[in-house]
Amino acid sequence: MRRAGHTTLATLAAAMACAPAAARAAADAAAPPFPLPLESYLGEKGFGLWDTLVHRVAVEPLNLVATAVFALAILHTFLAPAFLRASHRLAHRLNRRAGEEVHSVRVELLHFLGEVEVVFGLWAVPFLLVLVAARGARAPEQFLSHVNFTEALFVVVVMAIAATRPVLVVAERLLGLAASLGRGTPLAWWAATLSLGPLLGSFITEPAAMIICALMLDRRLFTLVPSQRFRYATLGLLFVNVSVGGTLTHFAAPPVLMVAAKYGWGTAHMLAHFGWKAALGIALSTALVALLFRREFATLGRVAASAVPSGEPAEAPVPAWIGGVHLVFLALTVYGAHAPPVFLGAFLFFLAFHQATVPHQRPLDLRPPILVGFFLAGLVVLGTLQQWWIAPVLSRLEPGPLFWGAAVLTAFNDNAAITYLASLVPGFGDAAKYAVVAGAVTGGGLTVIANAPNPAGQATLARHFPEGVAPGRLLVGALLPTAVMAACFLLLP
Repeated sequence: MRRAGHTTLATLAAAMACAPAAARAAADAAAPPFPLPLESYLGEKGFGLWDTLVHRVAVEPLNLVATAVFALAILHTFLAPAFLRASHRLAHRLNRRAGEEVHSVRVELLHFLGEVEVVFGLWAVPFLLVLVAARGARAPEQFLSHVNFTEALFVVVVMAIAATRPVLVVAERLLGLAASLGRGTPLAWWAATLSLGPLLGSFITEPAAMIICALMLDRRLFTLVPSQRFRYATLGLLFVNVSVGGTLTHFAAPPVLMVAAKYGWGTAHMLAHFGWKAALGIALSTALVALLFRREFATLGRVAASAVPSGEPAEAPVPAWIGGVHLVFLALTVYGAHAPPVFLGAFLFFLAFHQATVPHQRPLDLRPPILVGFFLAGLVVLGTLQQWWIAPVLSRLEPGPLFWGAAVLTAFNDNAAITYLASLVPGFGDAAKYAVVAGAVTGGGLTVIANAPNPAGQATLARHFPEGVAPGRLLVGALLPTAVMAACFLLLP
């Protein structure tokens, strides 16, 4: 009897211990998913835009919290250069006072807040804490398990491979053939990099094209110390050209890839409706910016002609077979761009090959790719939560306003997210589909966050913007090429 009583007490104690866990599991199962699928918002037929948004906030108050946090993150990206300047001023003041270089937590904290790449990941943390308070400790895990981080992982890998010396040597030789038509002047290298380089994005993906173009500009143009106005104009042109340069095919540009299968678009369709217009727009934009800076190009030509050769020993040439193997790894990464086990597994083999051929390599710097991947991961976390308001906004626009709406919204969100959300809107006709994709790629150079490869370009050229990239100046630099691309997509048949 005693033994039976002991067993009963043990069973009761175990049941009591499991009760809270079971209750939590039941509560988690009963809690509505977050974010709510768009089809979950019922009873909105006949609502205007404002009534629709009010209804969706009433159904899911976390929508408003997610958008408020997202707005604060965007504001932070605009303030990042101010944090960097404050960090430099504080460091200078402390060093002058101490008479030597000192390390300060305040300086490092300000510098951290000034790194654009950390902004969205940083602001994702308070939102996830709010989610814990509202939905329980398991809510962030459930939410993040449905977020697709493939693009962020892919950008890390493709940036690391594309920035290696053998790939850069191959790209430099190819672009050098075009630059030789202009006798290898700074203008010739600049024009070849910004016109042909972005079009490579249709075949090797836009992130790889961005990193190659940025490295070429770093080596061939920005080391000549051009004016700040020229640097911002070049950066804006680079961002716009890369954003539209991936539209020759259906698999290389993220905003196209998001909708190509659903819309039934193949490479032939992209080339006929987008690609030739993008190529023409890139050529016109590059020519117009070159015309505006013709005097500065003349100055840069004289600087390049009078430059004293570096006293550093020349690097050993890269054997052709090593460059070929690097290109194979790059192609394999592009092939498996949507399968992390494929491109991450290939990357591990690439790291081993890089180490085995170290005499022909430069040290592999993984910090910029990882920071850019962190930026994109944070953007995906917060950006996908904006579907509750972006989708109804886009669904109410005619093709003309839809083009401009997509371009403007792209400046405040990744253009791939804009096209993806538009693909969820039922009843889009061919004209609307064209307008939203054309608008999204056209606006991809207006801000750093407008297109996934932009942070990679900024990170590569960051040393030429010691105070950080000012969002207002980048916007001004991107306005002309954006206007040219808009004209090409809207006016050409």
